[in-house]
Amino acid sequence: MTPAPTRTRGSAVEVLLAFLKLGLTSFGGPVAHLGYFRTEFVARRAWLSDRDYADLVALCQFLPGPASSQVGIALGLGRAGWLGALGAWVAFTAPSAVALMLFALGVNHWSGLAQSGAVHGLKVAAVAIVAQAVWGMSRALCPDRLRAGIAVAAALLVLAVPSALGQVGAIIAGGIAGRRALRLERLPAAQHRDHGVGKKTGAALLLLFGLLLLLLPLLAAAVRAPTLSVIASVYQSGALVFGGGHVVLPLLQVSVVPNGIVTNDAFLAGYGAAQAVPGPLFTFAAYLGAVMTGPIGGWAGGLMLLVAIFVPAFLLVAGALPFWESLRQRDAVRCAMAGVNAAVVGVLGAALYDPVWTSAIHSRTDFCLALAAFGLLVWGRQSTVLVVALAAVAGWLAAP
Repeated sequence: MTPAPTRTRGSAVEVLLAFLKLGLTSFGGPVAHLGYFRTEFVARRAWLSDRDYADLVALCQFLPGPASSQVGIALGLGRAGWLGALGAWVAFTAPSAVALMLFALGVNHWSGLAQSGAVHGLKVAAVAIVAQAVWGMSRALCPDRLRAGIAVAAALLVLAVPSALGQVGAIIAGGIAGRRALRLERLPAAQHRDHGVGKKTGAALLLLFGLLLLLLPLLAAAVRAPTLSVIASVYQSGALVFGGGHVVLPLLQVSVVPNGIVTNDAFLAGYGAAQAVPGPLFTFAAYLGAVMTGPIGGWAGGLMLLVAIFVPAFLLVAGALPFWESLRQRDAVRCAMAGVNAAVVGVLGAALYDPVWTSAIHSRTDFCLALAAFGLLVWGRQSTVLVVALAAVAGWLAAP
């Protein structure tokens, strides 16, 4: 039986320790993370009720960004204020970020590692993992012909315009199509938990989110600073990811691969490795920052991009909390978001072909390995960690 929730405030240290345990053990992706959070904070610690938790999850699924991390930030904010929000993020994110930065340093130190059979197995595993994400997201986010058509059109646009412009354009077009053509049932009114953020503060945070999204690329172009350009691109990726962590793959790819900061082999190897660590998939940005050849690399680059990709999540979830009821009741907003979610299925589907498939599948052996990994994930319902490990071993054994 779930205990009655306590409305008392806690300490930032309490939040930090609770989320550190989850950061070390939360394998399985965002859906699994939300299950771990409910077990820990609703069933065991009784920080909030099931209804309040479901409402928080709904908000974070509605917003762009890493849903499970945003739920964690909001839980920390409600429990211990701003220090609690920071503690929740640091503790949940640090274990996987550190592991991926160590892997990046290994890739840089041993030049042959990125071309090894084991790393090639990670790249093949990424094919299966992204295919599983497209499969699951298409069933959930494209339930009718209109949204399926939006997804197909978005994929065609991204493949025709293989750049950040094509991806952002597909997302915007999906939102416009959803706003104009979709009709969704109206939601009943609900009462939401107070997380201690007023409407003035929320409005200021949302305004800051928008200003950074608009001004960072302009400033980077004006001063021609490579570091600022990468930060702007990664911030934009974190701000525009709808539908789950896997969608960050194509956005980050066009941020660091075409300009030569990260090679495509190293990019996909890191993406495969990111599936084998606990915590949020967005920590993949820490790997990219650590592995990149310029303008900054190593630990400094990893921390820089890690902060850049998560800042939008902080600003959005804290800023939206006081406005959640009015947002969820607006039919135009809900229809636009449904169109955006359909479009991101197409964006991820295009990424499944290029760069994921084209960079990893070179032979019948590769195809068979990818197909076996996909079968284990979708029909065998095996752990992603196990599948990634098996693919790495198979790649190592199959290497000439």
